Amino acid sequence: METQIGELYEQLGNLKNDLGELIEENHRLTIENKHLRTYLNRDHVQEEKKTTKKKREATVPGEGFDNLARIYKEGFHICHMQFGSPRTDEDCLFCLELFD
Repeated sequence: METQIGELYEQLGNLKNDLGELIEENHRLTIENKHLRTYLNRDHVQEEKKTTKKKREATVPGEGFDNLARIYKEGFHICHMQFGSPRTDEDCLFCLELFD
């Protein structure tokens, strides 16, 4: 009976050591998981910013487009055939095609 109690006590000690190691590993993996999620979220946010910036650059007209629109509104042609010449009161279809 004493030997059985000794064996049980030894098994209990081994279980305590294993449990301690598992708890430490769980804690380490939890921290690592948290760092990886932070890294992935940051990387994902940066990727979203890049794609948003590319979309904005692709869809938002640039400064040159704004300048052409201003020149057209001031009454001048912006089409390649009559660029810079004064427009009559009518709209020029070639100029309007540039806006499309």
